[in-house]
Parts: sequence; C-alpha cells; structure tokens
Amino acid sequence: MRSSDGRFLKGNRYSPNTEFKKGQHWRQRKNHWSREWLHQRYVVECASASEIANESGCTEAGIYYWLKKLQIPRRSVSGARAIKKWGAKGSDNPMYGRYGKQSPRYIDGSSPLRQKMYARGIGKDFVRSVLTRDKYRCKRCNSVKLKPKHLHVHHIRPWAGNELLRFDLENAITLCQPCHSWVHSKRNTNKEYLK
Repeated sequence: MRSSDGRFLKGNRYSPNTEFKKGQHWRQRKNHWSREWLHQRYVVECASASEIANESGCTEAGIYYWLKKLQIPRRSVSGARAIKKWGAKGSDNPMYGRYGKQSPRYIDGSSPLRQKMYARGIGKDFVRSVLTRDKYRCKRCNSVKLKPKHLHVHHIRPWAGNELLRFDLENAITLCQPCHSWVHSKRNTNKEYLK
C-alpha cells in the first residue's frame, strides 16, 4: 500500500525499510555489473560469455546484456573461433590415431566408395531414377523441389552394411530436406522410412 506521496505504508504507517534509496539495490552486487571487471575477463583474458556466466551464477544471455549495457563490443564469430579452446590435441586426444577400423563409428569402410560412386555416373543415374519415379515429390509431405538440393534420395536400409541394396530402387525414396532430417532425428519415434 502506498501513501499519497508514493511512499510504501506498512499497515497504516510509513515503513522506512521499503523505501528505495539512491545507490542501493535490492540484489547483492555481481562482479559482471562492473565495466572494469567484465572488460578484464572478456576482452583481456579472453574468457567466453559462457565461462563468465558460470562464474557469476547467471545465464550467457545475462552476460551479453551486460556487455551491451556497458558498451563492451562482442566478438565476431571468427574472433570467437580464433580463441576457442578446442579439445585435447595430438597424443593427449583419446581419438588420436583411431581411424578406419579403430574408430568407434566404423561400419564397413564404404564411405569413400560412396563419395566416389555418387560423384560419377552410377550414383547420379540412381538418384535421377529415384527422383523421376517419385515425380520429384517428397514421399512424406508431398512437397516439390523448391531450391537446389531440396530433395534427397533416402536409403531405407542404410548404405553402410548393405552392399546389395545400395542401388536398389526399392530401397530408396525421395524426401525433402526437412523430412529427411526428421527421419534421422529422435522425433521419428516409430522409425518411419528406416529399417
């Protein structure tokens, strides 16, 4: 409740504890509210907004807000990538030297062959045959080709591990890019168009 002059009242009397006083804030002051501190961490020490947010107990968006408010210029994408700390390098990286059959994602080594075959005649003819058969329409949403590379040829049984079905027309359908992404996502709970 407020009095006629705008002060808060407690019951029927004025309460000095609820009046705002200049220079005071109802929240405890945070380090990132200080221009000098934030400039030191973000510009000089090259800490990321995410790191500063974790230290300060706020969100990354909150740090971006204070950078803007305190007129500290944000990094460009290329600037952020230049200072980004990527994982372990060389022999310290657990995946160092693990390629081919040593890689946990290895299936049958057919990936380079796939690239070669699709770059040459047999793969291009196969794609053209599937698109023609499906009348250049997505089999899931019926959309047409809107832009280059909008329609994809999807293998129902995957290329890797199914050598005999790689160029089988019955194993392929036309999907638009959004539907193809959906088929391979976790949202496809019924595993439609997958075997």
